[in-house]
Amino acid sequence: MSHHPDLTTKEGRKAYKHELRMVAVRPRRVGLLLLGVAMILAALPLSGVHSLLGWSPRFLALGAVALATPFLVAAALLRGRYHKRRLNGEAPHLPR
Repeated sequence: MSHHPDLTTKEGRKAYKHELRMVAVRPRRVGLLLLGVAMILAALPLSGVHSLLGWSPRFLALGAVALATPFLVAAALLRGRYHKRRLNGEAPHLPR
């Protein structure tokens, strides 16, 4: 039995796309959550909030983006590594 994904059919490509989406779900979700927080913080001055506990919301937004970046980079690297191993015929454990 081959461990290569079946990319010759539409159903096979759809299944493999879903499989790849399931790789590194947690770091991607944390990164996207932090980016969402950053967007909200960056928009606060537009509604008149110019200080949160003495800190600028836009400065805090930059901090949230800085925290999100390693999570999103890690998720992309894990997904790339999984894809490479999967196309080489290995059946790696799905990193969550």
